[in-house]
Amino acid sequence: MSDGALGLTQLFLFLFFIMLGFPIAFTLMAMGLFFGYLGMGDRIFDLLIQRTYSVMANDVLISVPLFVFMGYIIERANILDRLFRSLQMASGNIPGSLAVATLATCALFATATGIVGAVVTLMGLLALPPMLRAGYDVKLATGVIAAGGCLGILIPPSIMLILYGATAGVSVVQLYAAAFIPGIMLASLYILYAMGIALVKPSVAPRLPPEEVQVPFATLVLSLLTSFFPLAALIALVLGAILMGLATPSEAAAMGSLGSIILALAYRSFSFAKLRESVFLTARTSAMVCWLFVGSAIFSSVFGYLGGQALVEGFFKSLPLNSFTFMVLAQALIFVLGWPLEWTEIIVIFVPIFLPLLDDFGVDPLFFGVMIALNLQTSFLSPPVAMAAFYLKGVAPKTVRLEQIFSGCMPFIYIVVFCMLSVYVFPGIVTWLPEQLYGGGGGGSPVQVDTPPEGGFQEEETIK
Repeated sequence: MSDGALGLTQLFLFLFFIMLGFPIAFTLMAMGLFFGYLGMGDRIFDLLIQRTYSVMANDVLISVPLFVFMGYIIERANILDRLFRSLQMASGNIPGSLAVATLATCALFATATGIVGAVVTLMGLLALPPMLRAGYDVKLATGVIAAGGCLGILIPPSIMLILYGATAGVSVVQLYAAAFIPGIMLASLYILYAMGIALVKPSVAPRLPPEEVQVPFATLVLSLLTSFFPLAALIALVLGAILMGLATPSEAAAMGSLGSIILALAYRSFSFAKLRESVFLTARTSAMVCWLFVGSAIFSSVFGYLGGQALVEGFFKSLPLNSFTFMVLAQALIFVLGWPLEWTEIIVIFVPIFLPLLDDFGVDPLFFGVMIALNLQTSFLSPPVAMAAFYLKGVAPKTVRLEQIFSGCMPFIYIVVFCMLSVYVFPGIVTWLPEQLYGGGGGGSPVQVDTPPEGGFQEEETIK
């Protein structure tokens, strides 16, 4: 068997084993070591040591456990209930007020935690019962929660963007700047859809009784000051420090972790037991991410050494593809991979296969990363393996069927696709903010920002 065929066998066997339910990180390492030994001999063990050290010494990854810790502390500070109630009062006279309050809460909380399962589960417990009691259509109510809970993948400070930056060698700071406008745009489109469907079909989102929406102005202001503004200020400080170059992502994440503890103390919901649980969950999540990176580094190195990467590149180059069709094919493959795999596995395993092809087709890695972040929204919402739907089903009332949740997610999938098309046709949605902030210099690692006239990827400008 030739080395190239051996590399492809390595890839297909890996896919086979993860479909059987084997742990992904250790399957990556096992496949890498086994096929590496066949192709390289004893040198594979030197590669194992080198790759493990290089991953663990990556400064970019320091921010991952800090942001995860920040999210877990906020999640256990009982902020979500106060936040939802205050936003519900603030949006009381808006059509579909409960749906709007749910989406706004999801966007803010998902930004703070970045953990899809946690946001969807907590909002399913908090927001779904009130919406059902108010007479909301089950499909709309469940779709709002599932879609809103996925926003943390895209809106900074997103952990997914940190991992993509470490994998692709792209500045995380500029990734955050590039993803900020698309993230706000997607959340706004969700809210506009909820308001629009409530206006067109009032029966699916009835207005709340006057006694529930007519609250004294002082009460509303006090509620917002004690729930919405503290969390919003914490996120704004962390994100602002990163975007304005006042702190690195790791430094800002450390500041955010300290701020989350202060916030929990202010709400009198901080305890040693919650701290211990947050530290344990942070260590578990961070270990999973780091071992995935180690396994991916070994696997991809062996895959490239055996000629598998060259075969993949040759296959794509042999196809009659331009930048647009390459993007469509790449995003379609990532969309399908999002069914059986989490976004972490997609970023550290399969994205490196596409990265060497970006230069060949003139695709900017910064733009590509934001498109992936948008694409992964659909992966969490698309049946048959819509993880957000399954998270929600686990906490929803028994009367809520899984097919209803799937159906409720479909309009939001269409909104994501529309957002992706808009970003492709008008790439300035992604490139404008990085250019404004870092176009004159000081933006971190050099990246190419593409500004084609018709959504293409032909003209390149280097930001330094």
